Amino acid sequence: MIWHLIAALFAGLAAAGVGLLLRSLSGKRLPRWIIPVCGGLGILAFQIHHEYSWFHYKQQQLPESAKVVSTEEERMFWRPWTYLFPLTVAFSVVDRDNVVTTQGNEERLVEFILYRFEKEYIDVVKHQAHLMNCTARETLPLMGDERRPRVSELRRVEASDPLFQAVCPTP
Repeated sequence: MIWHLIAALFAGLAAAGVGLLLRSLSGKRLPRWIIPVCGGLGILAFQIHHEYSWFHYKQQQLPESAKVVSTEEERMFWRPWTYLFPLTVAFSVVDRDNVVTTQGNEERLVEFILYRFEKEYIDVVKHQAHLMNCTARETLPLMGDERRPRVSELRRVEASDPLFQAVCPTP
């Protein structure tokens, strides 16, 4: 967090320097307020770049076996540019190396862990074990250390769902 603040400060100083250079090159015909305006725009541009590059940066940190299965985008009124380009604020990942497949009653069952990354002032990572019936295309969360299925949260998934395609590849 402190490094982000320092980087934003230096981006603002650099942009203010560009404003000062422009004012000098114009023979001081540009108004003096151009310098702090350029500084503020530099800080704003750095912050926007940082927010939009978060998802790509986090994806690069994941192992090769990780597959992004969903993303969450938001639009915020205090960030009007997000109405044109929505900001990715969360995504879910399945690590295909940690998928356990079993056969039971002529049905293929897959146990996996779904990781959810959320962009907050500090990054939040949550994980939840799940069980998917690849034959019936149903999934449900597993609760606790003993991994009891929570049947009340059973839901069907489509064959085109990225989660289904990641954990139940066609043989």
